[in-house]
Amino acid sequence: MTSNPDEKKQTDSAEATPARSNFIRDIIDEDNRTGKFDGRVQTRFPPEPNGYLHIGHAKSICLNFGLAADYNGKCNLRFDDTNPAKEEQEYIDAIIENVRWLGFEWGDKVFYASDYFEQLFQWAVQLIKAGKAYVDDLTADQIREYRGTLTQPGKESPHRSRSIDENMDLFERMRKGEFPDGSRVLRAKIDMASPNINLRDPVLYRILHAEHPRTRDKWCIYPMYDFAHGQSDSIEGITHSICTLEFEDHRPLYDWCLDQLGIYHPKQIEFARLNLNYTVLSKRKLIKLVQDKHVRGWDDPRMPTLAGVRRLGYTPEAIRNFCDLIGIAKSNSIAEIGMLQYCVRQDLNKRAQRVMGVLKPLRVVITNYPEDKVEEFDAVNNPEDPTMGTRKVPFSRVLYVEQEDFMENPPNKFYRLSPGREVRLRYAYFIKCVDVIKDEQGNVVELHCTYDPETRGGDAADGRKVKATLHWVSANHAQAAEVRLYDHLFDRANPNEEVEDGDFTAFINPNSLQVLESAWIEPSLAGAAAGSFYQFERLGYFCVDPDSKTDKLVFNRTVSLKDEWAKVQKNQPS
Repeated sequence: MTSNPDEKKQTDSAEATPARSNFIRDIIDEDNRTGKFDGRVQTRFPPEPNGYLHIGHAKSICLNFGLAADYNGKCNLRFDDTNPAKEEQEYIDAIIENVRWLGFEWGDKVFYASDYFEQLFQWAVQLIKAGKAYVDDLTADQIREYRGTLTQPGKESPHRSRSIDENMDLFERMRKGEFPDGSRVLRAKIDMASPNINLRDPVLYRILHAEHPRTRDKWCIYPMYDFAHGQSDSIEGITHSICTLEFEDHRPLYDWCLDQLGIYHPKQIEFARLNLNYTVLSKRKLIKLVQDKHVRGWDDPRMPTLAGVRRLGYTPEAIRNFCDLIGIAKSNSIAEIGMLQYCVRQDLNKRAQRVMGVLKPLRVVITNYPEDKVEEFDAVNNPEDPTMGTRKVPFSRVLYVEQEDFMENPPNKFYRLSPGREVRLRYAYFIKCVDVIKDEQGNVVELHCTYDPETRGGDAADGRKVKATLHWVSANHAQAAEVRLYDHLFDRANPNEEVEDGDFTAFINPNSLQVLESAWIEPSLAGAAAGSFYQFERLGYFCVDPDSKTDKLVFNRTVSLKDEWAKVQKNQPS
């Protein structure tokens, strides 16, 4: 019996792929050469706890923790918990669990931007006293209007000229909760004509009367990400603050805040985020899928969340290999989900135990086999790993085979069961179909076959050959199972493209889940733990779902055996 893979430590260095060179490593190498950070490398992964991590986050996790490990440094897990209106403890717990499941550790301390709220407030005061920040009464819409466009400069707020004393008074009163949400903000005083819109007096603090998961009701003003990010990096001694590409235009503001405050200054570096076809990775869209019940929850196996792909049966090793395979780039692109599935197959092929299961059963009675006889055959657990040994598979007079492995009137090149045709049963005997039993509607419900006892586990004594080998289970010994077959959640490669009403859910695949409630599996799987994975011979890789019951296991098909991506890559010109 294969144990739950989650019980195995996922940081086995023998499984690790050698680090590839990329432009970020080149920057770090140069910084180390010049002694910029005294040879230190310290990174951070800073998720906002307003949803579950998805496969796109995996790239950032692997990059930040991987760089720290490769340079004998440290990576902090730090929550950007600056927006209590959207943040929940459930998300914090899930993020911690999934980063750890992916195979990474961060020591005995988890960091939070909320730990720095008092220091961030004092730094905001420092900017006000230096004449570099002011309290503004404009509404959010007015601020957007005043900001200008990419081709037109912005205009100054009428409150920009407030005195330092007035700004200090208003900011203190903001902290005390004297003003309603949205009535006032603290803005940096930079340049309303800057070609970079992010430098046109960006908002540093806003009023938000909402209970925070950690600080509760202590604060009613919260720093914006652009203000909390760089200063949190500075407090923690981060050397290389690695962000996705959309933050490139925010880097001048990151630098401005640190320089104006005169504090330790990390280096921000941007890389292209992971985009994946046939799915969406926008957290806003993922929240909509969950809240509108298009899926069963954040861990629905059709979701691209780490919780979802984990439940589907993806392994941490496969995800890390995928992130290494796509590499680190400076320009955005869309990766093929087939590449991710290829990595899953490659990993599971080495570790998954082979078993036999029948998803859509057709009853087979071997008429010349003794009714009370039971045999056992030795079955190989994994041909890729001889150390996994063999198991016993029971054989009896009544079996189940796949419905699609029989055709009454087969076309050319159909070599499986049909009237008068002989096939091999995996590990067992040759059988020949001699009769077809149908119900009143003419549906095939049972096959009568004969077997050749001289073909036990091998070829026929007279040298005759068969062209097909079928999987099967013994009806008297098989375990009942429910099997869930998953397909892409969306029916097109780019569900992010605009539709007439702007609703991306119009592209949801109505056939993304097929539930087979009458499957049968061999008895060796009885009691298999949730999370255990197997290869059902000829059918694909499957994972035991947490919904399983003692009397009926539930399996999710992780991925099929067919690998179109590898085939396409093989045929690409070199």
